[in-house]
Amino acid sequence: MKETRVATLKPAVRVCRRVSEVGRDAWNACAGNPAYAGNPFILYDFLDALEQSNCATERTGWGPQHLTVEDIHGQVAAVMPLYVKSHSQGEYIFDHAWADAYERAGGRYYPKLLCAAPFTPATGARLLVRPDIDSEEARRFLLGGALTLCERQGASSFHVNFPTAEEWCWMGEQGLALREGQQYHWENRGYATFDDFLAALSSGRRKTIRRERRDAACGIEILCLTGADLTEDHWDAFFGFYMDTGSRKWGQPYLSRAFFSMLGERMADRVLLIMARRPDGPGGGRWIAGALNLIGDDCLYGRNWGCAEDVPFLHFELCYYRAIEWAIGQGLARVEAGAQGQHKIARGYLPRPVYSAHYIADPALRGPVERFVAQERAGVEQEMEWLSDEYSPFKQGD
Repeated sequence: MKETRVATLKPAVRVCRRVSEVGRDAWNACAGNPAYAGNPFILYDFLDALEQSNCATERTGWGPQHLTVEDIHGQVAAVMPLYVKSHSQGEYIFDHAWADAYERAGGRYYPKLLCAAPFTPATGARLLVRPDIDSEEARRFLLGGALTLCERQGASSFHVNFPTAEEWCWMGEQGLALREGQQYHWENRGYATFDDFLAALSSGRRKTIRRERRDAACGIEILCLTGADLTEDHWDAFFGFYMDTGSRKWGQPYLSRAFFSMLGERMADRVLLIMARRPDGPGGGRWIAGALNLIGDDCLYGRNWGCAEDVPFLHFELCYYRAIEWAIGQGLARVEAGAQGQHKIARGYLPRPVYSAHYIADPALRGPVERFVAQERAGVEQEMEWLSDEYSPFKQGD
């Protein structure tokens, strides 16, 4: 029988300008709810590292406005990671067209409010409730607080990016517009080894993946580093790769060198850094590429990649195949490889839905946005079905 929780919340919502104002223990009492499967991107250390390293601050257009709700004893019972945004960069849910249309019509789209894990296109809980608290009541307080703050600050809108499917449906019931997108995820079907995974693929795909892995690893040493194995030398090398990739892709990388050191200091056991090097030269070799992953209780989250040398198929090896191999070894349920990339399908990553929810304050913009996301959802669902049917690398019937 499901436990019935008694409503014990104070009818007030507090705004915190830094996650440190909430405190590590209080924040993680909510974010560490076992129902959230140890998602690393909502934990205090990740969010605080972004703020302390000046990545998510007012200056960068990510002004923290975190919401908290207290119980009748004055203890934090629920929290929401919330930011006032002066742009739409680093979100991976694209609303630039909405902003352009609204401003051409004479409106002001920024500032807006965003509930999300900054710079992170990974699904996770967004309305974070302590496990002993009634979640329905706490969610209503958090959502109501966000909408009130939106009005008081004159923000054009309030957005929730990459919530869980259950949260998404609940927010739709509260009147928010529901948007759907897609990513490519690998799912563990009970494989004991990487070869077991390959055996589930068509013959052609097995041969291709084996060839790609062989070519990528020729003359290269690949290391999977986590916990105490991570050093500042690794972060120095990886940051160089990250800056190179970021500069070529979007011009202004979001994360600072200090952030990676803080990540290594505070969350080393949640980090999997897959690094490749040439085994020659001083110090045992020259680092040439790296892929950063964060570890949840049931999922490996691929985040950033970069390289200093163009090696055929090395990107696939570090970002996809080694991630799958490591996840199988750890008994994880899936690997989420981040945004975009239909080429991932051929490597065993199939289309899966991701979600966002939106409140638009001005009815003149709200109506067009609601109609757009409804049409977009239908198109996304059809595309996912078509891609899975037409391009799945798995044997027919699997």
